[in-house]
Amino acid sequence: MMIDLNTTWFILVGVLIGGYAILDGFDLGVGVIHLFTRNEHERRVNLNAIGPVWDGNEVWLLTGGGALFAAFPIVYATVFSAFYMALMLLLVALIFRAVSLEFRGKVDAPAWKRFWDWAFGLGSLVPALLFGVAVGNIARGIPLDSEGMYTGGFFNLLNPYALLAGALSLVMCVMHGAAYLSMKSEGDQRRRMRKWLSRTWIAFAALYACVLIATYFAAPFLLYGVSKSPLLLALLIILMAGLVFIPIASGANRDGRAFLASAVTILATVGLFAVCLFPRLVPSCTDLANSLTIYNAASTPRTHRVMLIIALVGMPLVIGYSAVIYRVFKGKVVLTEDSY
Repeated sequence: MMIDLNTTWFILVGVLIGGYAILDGFDLGVGVIHLFTRNEHERRVNLNAIGPVWDGNEVWLLTGGGALFAAFPIVYATVFSAFYMALMLLLVALIFRAVSLEFRGKVDAPAWKRFWDWAFGLGSLVPALLFGVAVGNIARGIPLDSEGMYTGGFFNLLNPYALLAGALSLVMCVMHGAAYLSMKSEGDQRRRMRKWLSRTWIAFAALYACVLIATYFAAPFLLYGVSKSPLLLALLIILMAGLVFIPIASGANRDGRAFLASAVTILATVGLFAVCLFPRLVPSCTDLANSLTIYNAASTPRTHRVMLIIALVGMPLVIGYSAVIYRVFKGKVVLTEDSY
């Protein structure tokens, strides 16, 4: 089967979103765990575990947003209009998270550090929750008219299904962050992170099942024809394998493999959502005929071709940069005078 430019860009945007979910997902999870960390040494381990990589991880979000704007500008405009208040809150949270990493160690005072610890933690918790709420609203569909304009209000976004998806996203990030900190820490902190991983794994599996059941009632169109899709079946098998392997690897003291299994689980989750959504990008809950798809919301073919050339050059650079950074800073966190 031939894959046209519209489908190619759908896949590329999905890859960027999946990459961001894996890479910044553990950053956000570490931030949430930081809220419950009471030992100063362990707080510094948390900060230094993500310190060298967090800004590079966020490049995937910026690149994904840019790709969405270039390939599907109507979707970009509609989603940003519909989620405007949530996106402003998200932006403030991400700014506070970034600033807290740099400012926390500038003054050696308990109150100062405590303020920035909370800024770091809440600046991680809010995005982890809001990303899930946004995905839940996209899955359920948002009210769009025949011209693709959003006709709802802010409180339309705070529906039970979206909030359930937000809870799933939050737990997923914490699980991923615990797996990452298990690799980067030692001693008592490492043992505690394994307990966090075990508990959040259970919560993630339970919430995932709840979201699947809720999807049957809130967004049944996502499930049309799924039993006939070999790709969806393959992704489901990969998801289940990754999910089952997380506690097995962690119990065998294979922290790196547990983290990899967590990453595979997240990527399979993003893939399953994309396959179920295709070819829609933003379903309409008022009338599915009003949905924005990869065809009625796309840029011109020339734009797709030009941007594809740029993407084929730029994406390997982003991937290569990420690979080098993670290779340089692999291993356990070692605190020095220059550390956060």
